[in-house]
Formats: sequence, C-alpha cells, structure tokens
Amino acid sequence: MQTKPEHHSTRTIAILGLLIAVTVVISRLLIIPVPMTHGNINLCDAGIMIAALLFGRRGGAVVGGASGFILDLISGYSQYMIFSLIVHGLEGWLVGQFGAGKSKGWQLAAMAIGGIVMVAGYFVSDSLLYALPTGLIGVPTNAVQAVIGGVIAFPVVLRMQSYVKTQVN
Repeated sequence: MQTKPEHHSTRTIAILGLLIAVTVVISRLLIIPVPMTHGNINLCDAGIMIAALLFGRRGGAVVGGASGFILDLISGYSQYMIFSLIVHGLEGWLVGQFGAGKSKGWQLAAMAIGGIVMVAGYFVSDSLLYALPTGLIGVPTNAVQAVIGGVIAFPVVLRMQSYVKTQVN
C-alpha cells in the first residue's frame, strides 16, 4: 500500500530551523553547571515545549533533538550529545503529541509528561555514563529545568497560538 508523501512548507521548515537556533541561544544564555552530574541546568526545555505545542509532535521532535544535540556539542558536553538527541527529541514529540492544538489543561499535562520523560531520560543517561548515584543527583536539577521550561513556555504559547498558523501533526 502506497501512502501519500507528506509535504512541509518552506515556511515551516525555516521556522523550525529558527526555533532550533533560538533554543540553542536561550539555552546558552543561562547555563548553570551541575558538577556532581557532569551536566547543567539550562532553558532548552522552554524552546522545545514552545515548538512542540505550536508545531506538533514532528516539530517538537526536530527542535528538541537538534537543539539538545547542538547545545551539548558547543557547550563542552559532547558525552551527552546522542542522549540529548534522543531524550529531548522524545520530549518534544510527546509534548507535541499530547498538547499541540489541545486545551490548556492538555497542554499542561503534555508538558508534565515531557518533563517527566526528560528527567527519566537523563537519569538513565547519567547512570550509564557515570554511576547510579550520579543519575539520582540529577533528578531534582533536571526536574527544576523541566518546570522552568514549562513556566516559560506556557504563557508564550498562549500568546502565540493565534498568530502561528500551522498544521499540527
């Protein structure tokens, strides 16, 4: 069975590229290293959640995976690049899947789901890269990062939803 290929407008692709760039820039503006975990707290989740809620699961996955990967590359955390590609990509996909085009309640729930998955993903990443205690230490700091991301993303999305016309997928 042959399916129709999906077409993304040049405008949407360009906007997603800009969102990746903006997410990397805002994440670099505030980086708080967490020496015990070899990671950091940043604003990456805010950009991912904004992209996911406005552009759906594919946009969220693209912005999440690419921005997490690039941020680790340029920030000196190359050991996390592949983990961030997967963890933040999945976070963006889930937030977009459950929250894009939905009510405020669903958007909040989607951000909570995405945040929980991000925290769990970095718990596994830290535990594999270093040790179980390192993974456990990272849980509260990653949870703070997820909450801050949601607190920033939610009002931005509420303001932008009426201006951004996209086909949520």
